[in-house]
Amino acid sequence: MQYRRLGASDLDVSVISLGSWLTYGVGVEKDKAIACMNAAFDLGINFFDTANVYGQGAAETVTGEALAGRKRDSYVLATKVFGPMSATDQGLSAAQIEKQLDASLKRLRVDYVDLYQCHRYDVNTPLEETMEALTRAVKAGKTRWLGFSEWPPQRIADAFAIPGVERFVSSQPQYSILFRRPEAKVIPFCRDHGISQIVWSPLAQGVLTGKYTPGAKPPADSRAASDTMGEMMDIWLRREVIEAVDEMKPLAKQAGCTMAQFALAWVLKNDNVASAIVGASRPEQVADNCGAVGLKIDPALFAAAEKIASEIPAPRA
Repeated sequence: MQYRRLGASDLDVSVISLGSWLTYGVGVEKDKAIACMNAAFDLGINFFDTANVYGQGAAETVTGEALAGRKRDSYVLATKVFGPMSATDQGLSAAQIEKQLDASLKRLRVDYVDLYQCHRYDVNTPLEETMEALTRAVKAGKTRWLGFSEWPPQRIADAFAIPGVERFVSSQPQYSILFRRPEAKVIPFCRDHGISQIVWSPLAQGVLTGKYTPGAKPPADSRAASDTMGEMMDIWLRREVIEAVDEMKPLAKQAGCTMAQFALAWVLKNDNVASAIVGASRPEQVADNCGAVGLKIDPALFAAAEKIASEIPAPRA
């Protein structure tokens, strides 16, 4: 395993991290989830990402159970706040941040998280209120560092313009060879302001593993075939996307790795990416993903894959 410093923090995180969106406590049974987390530790993964809204607290509960008994300094733990937890509990108001952070800590069975992230931007709460509440959470010792996920570039800049508050050290955007939007504005700003990327969906919800075949029914054990985990798959299951990934497979073979490893290595070649979050329902998937670490791949192969991806037609409106 390799480790990278997370922005301006003092955290060194594994370049492959394990996430729990749509999986732990929701689509993956507890024993399998814990097996995956144990395998992650064995492989050198020290960074685990979750959120209060995943399974309405279920993912945090499973994560807390899996981490129970391990030394607190042996892992880096991140969770998030924003999503609806009830009909009246949502957003980034001061009251919600305090309430939801306390609830997350209880489910996770810890006194603090290493990274507390704003899951989305809250247009209904003044940014100053949010940043001041997050700053109080840091000073109270409930979180060590702060991050955000999918914030508009201008809002990131606005947060840095507020005096006397804690600064973000991480950004969690969707980023993959099939989705490169953060390269335009988010990554350049973050690089200049001590913020690293923790990317979600680096495998485009599993499509970049190459498991799907044009015109064929999704494998029975795949996310696309799952009622609980098939969310957000339509955009990636378009025939033209699957065909493009099919074209990339010989490139991965030439590089001497699996398609998933090729896609993860592509993400990790960006030095502003501290970690790529992967999901897993079986320990062997964690091991395969970790095989991307340290790969030396001919830049020409990446360039060829980028060209293939750039020629995918945009989805029809």
